[in-house]
Amino acid sequence: MRMRKKPNLIPRMERCADYLVTDPQQWRGRWREKGTPGCELRLELGCGKGRFTCETAAAEPDVLFVAVERVPDAMVIAMERAKAAGLNNVFFIDADVARLTEFFAPGEVERIYLNFCDPWPTNRHAKRRLTHENFLRLYRQVLSDGGQIHFKTDNSGLFEWSLFQFPRAGYALGEVTRDLHENGICGVMTDYEEKFHNLGIPINRCVGTKGELPPEESAAEPEE
Repeated sequence: MRMRKKPNLIPRMERCADYLVTDPQQWRGRWREKGTPGCELRLELGCGKGRFTCETAAAEPDVLFVAVERVPDAMVIAMERAKAAGLNNVFFIDADVARLTEFFAPGEVERIYLNFCDPWPTNRHAKRRLTHENFLRLYRQVLSDGGQIHFKTDNSGLFEWSLFQFPRAGYALGEVTRDLHENGICGVMTDYEEKFHNLGIPINRCVGTKGELPPEESAAEPEE
C-alpha cells in the first residue's frame, strides 16, 4: 500500500534538516564522530515513521542510531519525532538499503534492526526481501565481528523462510520467538507492530549473530 503524499513535504523536511545526512558517503568510517566518545553504532533499515528508532535512541543516549529509509513521506514524520524529542543521537539517510556499503565502512556497525520489512510474498520477488541471503551477506560487509541483526515481523511465512536464510549467510540464530509479547510488551514497538499486536496477531522475532560463513552449498530455496 502506497503512503499518502504528505502536504508541504519539502518545507517540513527543511525544518528537520539537521537530522538528515545528505552526504552519507562522506561519513563512511567516521560516523562515531557524530556521537559520544566510543559510542556504539546501530542501524535501522526501513525505519518508516520512526517510532522505534526515536524511542530506542531516547532510551540509549550513548548509542548512535542511523535510520535508512527510501520513502521521504514516512521519513519526514520520523525526523519530526526526533526533533520534537530533542534527540541528538539519531540521524537519517534517504537511500536504498542496497547502497549500504557506500555509506558504512567494514566492521563499522554493531547492530542492525529489521522491523516489519516488506514480505514480498511471491517467489519471483524473494530476492527483494531484506532477509534474503544476498542482503544478509551484504550486511556482513558493514557489521563488526559478532555484530547482530535483530529481526521482527508479523508475517509467519516470511519469518520461517528467514530462519533458513540466516545460517546460510553465516549468522547464528538466537532469541527465536513466534510470540514476542505473549507475556507482556517486550521492548520498543513500531506503530505497525502495536496495531497488529492489538489485533491479536503474534509478533515473531529472532537475533542473528555474525559468525563464520558456511561452506558453499547447493541447497535449494525453501518452498513458500
